[in-house]
Amino acid sequence: MGEQDTPRRTDTDEPVRARHRALLILFQADVRTLPPTRLLDELGRDADAVRLLDEHDDDCPPGPGTLDAFTKSLVRGVEDDRDEVDGLIEMFARDWKIDRMPVADRCILRLATWELAHESTPPAVVIDEAIRAARALSTDESPRWVNGVLEAIRAHLAST
Repeated sequence: MGEQDTPRRTDTDEPVRARHRALLILFQADVRTLPPTRLLDELGRDADAVRLLDEHDDDCPPGPGTLDAFTKSLVRGVEDDRDEVDGLIEMFARDWKIDRMPVADRCILRLATWELAHESTPPAVVIDEAIRAARALSTDESPRWVNGVLEAIRAHLAST
């Protein structure tokens, strides 16, 4: 299926920005030990805080001070299906428990795993953006490791 054959999202005009914002929300919630949806609610009342999410995103210029439906769906999905998502990650992250992973890697894997399992986004797009996030936010080894874990999850989901 070519890029032009991929259905256009109706819940966002900027899926890359939505994923980036969702990742930062998940990261911040993890570090602060808050439920991600609580942080979503806080951001929903603070346009300046939403704009700050874009401050260090080289792929997107500063955006609107509102969160689109796709960002919210990603964050809520990861929170709602966390046991399923963490189980898939631990199944394929050899010798790594979820709570022992670097926070950035854990959040990247959770977001991408949820999208692979619950959205119609082409897996190559999900994995590519996860690798890009790992390259920008984590260790030198993280992009290759994230790629391997997500490729294993993708193959598992495709076979079930």
